[in-house]
Amino acid sequence: MTRRLLLLRHGKSDWDADVDDFDRPLKGRGKRAAQRVGNWLVQQDAVPDYILASPAQRALQTARRACKAMDMAEETIRTDKRIYEAGVDDLLATLGECPETSQRVMLVGHNPGLESLIAWLARDHIPVPSDGKLVPTATLAMLAMPPDWRHLQSGCATLMSITMPADLPA
Repeated sequence: MTRRLLLLRHGKSDWDADVDDFDRPLKGRGKRAAQRVGNWLVQQDAVPDYILASPAQRALQTARRACKAMDMAEETIRTDKRIYEAGVDDLLATLGECPETSQRVMLVGHNPGLESLIAWLARDHIPVPSDGKLVPTATLAMLAMPPDWRHLQSGCATLMSITMPADLPA
């Protein structure tokens, strides 16, 4: 079985909340989108066996909503502060610490880090939309990965799909 990396950007956040960026929660729309992504992963038989998330409120809420929809315990989510405001090197470091047995890893995080990681992993195989937004909120990118999480190289992955919440059944 080929390993899969599921990169999920957090859902739409509530900019009206009077909190620091790290503590900004999801809007109702973001909560619903995260649940739809989780439901879709179940339908696609693509439920992750390992979940990493940024500890920022909006990312953690996204991961929790998706887990609930996949009938997974919230305790399966591992948070890593390096994912918040991460660049490619930080994201690669977190992926490199995934268990060797993990076949399908979901990382819930933020832009621009997720888009940069996709560009680095898949290199020339990325269809950039006309609006320039490869991974809008609550969008899931699925990549086919090499057999070892610890030794990832630029261009080593194949971008299989990018799924936006608007494309999913309600």
